[in-house]
Amino acid sequence: MRIAESFDGDGVSGGEWLSTRGTDSDIVISSRVRLARNVRAHRFAVKADAEQRRAIEEELRYALGRVDFDEEMVYLDLEKASPIDAEMLVERHLVSRELARGEGPRAALFAPSETVCVMVCEEDHLRLQVLRSGFELDAAWRIADDLDDRIARRVDYAFSSRYGYLTCCPTNVGTGLRASVMLHLPALVYSKHIEKVFQAGSKMNLAVRGLYGEGTQALGDFYQISNQVALGLSEADVLERLNRVVPQFIDYERRLRQALLDGDRARLEDRIWRAYGVLRAARTITSEETLELLSAIRLGVNLGLLPSELTIESVNELFITSQPAHLQKLSAGKMEPRVRDVARANLLRKKLGAL
Repeated sequence: MRIAESFDGDGVSGGEWLSTRGTDSDIVISSRVRLARNVRAHRFAVKADAEQRRAIEEELRYALGRVDFDEEMVYLDLEKASPIDAEMLVERHLVSRELARGEGPRAALFAPSETVCVMVCEEDHLRLQVLRSGFELDAAWRIADDLDDRIARRVDYAFSSRYGYLTCCPTNVGTGLRASVMLHLPALVYSKHIEKVFQAGSKMNLAVRGLYGEGTQALGDFYQISNQVALGLSEADVLERLNRVVPQFIDYERRLRQALLDGDRARLEDRIWRAYGVLRAARTITSEETLELLSAIRLGVNLGLLPSELTIESVNELFITSQPAHLQKLSAGKMEPRVRDVARANLLRKKLGAL
């Protein structure tokens, strides 16, 4: 394990989970499995004072350093890291906003492939997360389960024979499992059928959230669908429910995409090509507008309506690199919003104009 105080990635490419190698990756961006764990005999992080949090972080840093991971891990000390580095991890979906913007001892342990990340001293002492490209929940679970066992050999988890794993939030008590998939659903949004996804999710006790999870907006037509509670459900129950419901959303989106092509192709192509034109010509553009336009372009690439040189991988990369922290990292310094908007437009023109 290598301990770092800054994020030394190049900020250009996303992790393996953006590679589009997974199943149904035209619609499912990624699958995520997260396990919430706490250390026995310590207060929950949200109730611990600064001295207690430091003791927890130091104990976990030592323990995680002795875990046999499959690749060398980077332990980023977020108390010492810059705000830009912390926000980059949020934009790459490795850590929560709460961890990145928190105070005091806390850290993120992640693999260079960005398939595995462990949040230290967030709401819970440990949050183990596995990300996979496409609809690969079962594969993500197998990796997470194995890593959980390895960490458990070094960390004494807070566990109740009656309730299961003890967590800060009651909805996570039991397995501590939160499984989710991130879906790109532009046709459902364009056709104004997205409300049906919310209704179906609610009936199945599934949460439908925005791009960065709880409390965030569905920017760029991206939606995260996850289990709402862990208590009273086994890991198999949680995974089975998502594995049963998500394919229905995928099929619904695909049918609507085809219906748009068959029934209103000219308007669909106009929307996609206008988005392509704006991104190739804009001199200043916000991150919100960029996400919306890239969503249209991603749909156009998947439907074969844009030049073949433009790939889903390159579009996925732009979703990440056009975000505020990544732009500032590439520019080696903090930038005001207006300056970022100009830099973003320059980046997009450069990337899309080269194709």
